[in-house]
Amino acid sequence: MTTVLKPDICVIGAGSGGLSVAAAAAAFGVDVVLIEQGKMGGDCLNTGCVPSKALLASAKAAVAEAAGKKLGVHFGTVGVDFARANDHVQAVIAAIAPHDSEERFEGLGVTVLKHHARFTGPDRMLAGETEIRARRFVIATGSRAAVPPIPGLDTVSYLTNETLFDLRQAPEHLIVVGGGPIGMEMAQAHRRLGSKVTVIEAQKALGKDDPEQAAIVIDALRSEGVTILEDTKVAGVEKTGSGVSISVETPEGVQRSLEGSHLLVATGRAPTVDGLDLEKAGVTYSRKGIEVDRGFRTSNRRVYAIGDVTGGLQFTHVAGYHAGLVIRSILFRLPAKENRDLIPWVTYTSPELGHVGLSEPEARRRHGDKVRVLRAEYAGNDRAQAEGKTVGCLKLIAGPGGRLLGADIVGSQAGEIVNLLSLAVSQKMTMKALAGFVAPYPTLGELVRRAAISYYGDAPKNPWVRRVVQFLRIFG
Repeated sequence: MTTVLKPDICVIGAGSGGLSVAAAAAAFGVDVVLIEQGKMGGDCLNTGCVPSKALLASAKAAVAEAAGKKLGVHFGTVGVDFARANDHVQAVIAAIAPHDSEERFEGLGVTVLKHHARFTGPDRMLAGETEIRARRFVIATGSRAAVPPIPGLDTVSYLTNETLFDLRQAPEHLIVVGGGPIGMEMAQAHRRLGSKVTVIEAQKALGKDDPEQAAIVIDALRSEGVTILEDTKVAGVEKTGSGVSISVETPEGVQRSLEGSHLLVATGRAPTVDGLDLEKAGVTYSRKGIEVDRGFRTSNRRVYAIGDVTGGLQFTHVAGYHAGLVIRSILFRLPAKENRDLIPWVTYTSPELGHVGLSEPEARRRHGDKVRVLRAEYAGNDRAQAEGKTVGCLKLIAGPGGRLLGADIVGSQAGEIVNLLSLAVSQKMTMKALAGFVAPYPTLGELVRRAAISYYGDAPKNPWVRRVVQFLRIFG
């Protein structure tokens, strides 16, 4: 017998975006139904951000001896136990899982249904034996690994982020198809944990980031023994007795074969829309995702969509950002418009690669010759010198009036520094503000201040102003 629920909000998907909407709505006393057919916490907790960063932590520890020798510390014999590294990954997931659990959300007052959800009309959906007739629906079903149409791929066993973290033994030779953030992070992690690793990228590795800074990361991975083949196409895949054989075409048009024990497909993400019966709800979508306006409303005014399923920037923090905007719209009738110029991202390789705001080319398209690029090198930072981490560079993109439009950074703790810069971009701060704050010494955060001070390097004719600039250069 079908049970009928009539909540104010029905959320489909218990990943970052869906959980944020459900928790916020429940906190305001709103009746919420949350539907999730898989694991609570979604991709980020179970097969994405959390396990990948946990594995990277193990990989970082594996090369601690080499770093220690440079600083005069010897560890003796160092070995890698891949199974225990996997234990660490699973332990981290288990430690975070209670925060995203069904029990916690039920305790917040959310009705959680562990079923597949599908629309049966523009104002209702079915989850198991329960029909939900909600005032508003929020689709937050996320994305899954996109599998490219490579000839022979369907005849071999291959890994994606959904299966990679189940490995209990290090691959002998891991071939990674895709040189984006996921591919490069996992390439470095597995190389440090004892695997031979080859990355195949059809275009440029880390192609969405600043080319100069991406090159520093690529050089770092190559120096650790990762083979990176750029502008190289995968022509086909076939099974061998001990693994897989990959046929590739080089930039010169030469075909060659690579033999590997394991194949990781990391060629991007595809929105999860299968089985939702969006047509019955009158929700327009394509292979790129559900179509939404700037306020995340779909073609059905009752239905919103947020996060990866909309096909935009695919990051956990973006889904959380979307959730906050949707809550503003649904509960408070306030304008809710996404501003992608504020979104930061980080690739957690060593060195890390971070970005926020406008890139240099985009800034120049909008503001022309009013844009200035300010730099600060890690080699000129005392904390970086003290820790032996001098490879890296910070770029600030300054626009009209010295306003910070964006930033790119490669180096140690780049992700932490991007936090400060993300705040600065969102608050429309200027080089004056970034040059004027007091940074504790010695910290990597001083890079921001030093780069901002250089904005005043082209000293005006006034001699007093020149003296101030020179003072800041010497004592700043």
